[in-house]
Amino acid sequence: MRIASSARNSAASVLPSRIRAGTPSPFRLSKGASPLGQLDRRWLWWLLLPLGVIVVAIVAPFVHSGTGQAAAGPGSSTGQRETIVPLADDRGNAASLTQYRGRVVVLNLWASWCPPCRAEMPELQQFFVQNAARGVVVIGVNEGESAGRASEFARSLGITFPIWIDDEQRYGRVYAALGLPTTVVIDRAGIVVRGFDGPVTPADLQTAVAGIPAR
Repeated sequence: MRIASSARNSAASVLPSRIRAGTPSPFRLSKGASPLGQLDRRWLWWLLLPLGVIVVAIVAPFVHSGTGQAAAGPGSSTGQRETIVPLADDRGNAASLTQYRGRVVVLNLWASWCPPCRAEMPELQQFFVQNAARGVVVIGVNEGESAGRASEFARSLGITFPIWIDDEQRYGRVYAALGLPTTVVIDRAGIVVRGFDGPVTPADLQTAVAGIPAR
């Protein structure tokens, strides 16, 4: 018994004084303490910093600049010359904006899976019919789908304006589309006069083309 007691006393003598005195271990949470509250604040900062960078990267494109204009989107193309992207229509024929020089062009980017696109296409058809005599043409540019799918969808809605196929979504990049639908109005000189992010109404388009002289 004396030998065991001596061994215990000897072992206790080599333990840190804080532990021998019953002081809680620095690696053990205090009773009732939150694990988060025990973290070093500096480590918490380094954990949150990458998350903040990701949030800024996602939100930045949607933040408006101090001038009141969108930092990105189709409106940023206003005043610029049209970009010619050679495409094909839904029947396989070559299609380009050069075919419509001297006319007002309403370029509408859409896809069949897009509910707002489906909702606005009949109104675009109505606008097209009402303004054709003024030299205004509507062109529906399908983004990322096959010619067969685009043609079937457009015909089911009674669309008669030209349908182009942009399977690589090049016009979406040209006009900084934030989503679909996206609409751009181009005047007779080939200058973008208005860009719309999201659904557009006939009234919106009438206002956009009102200042462009009739042919």
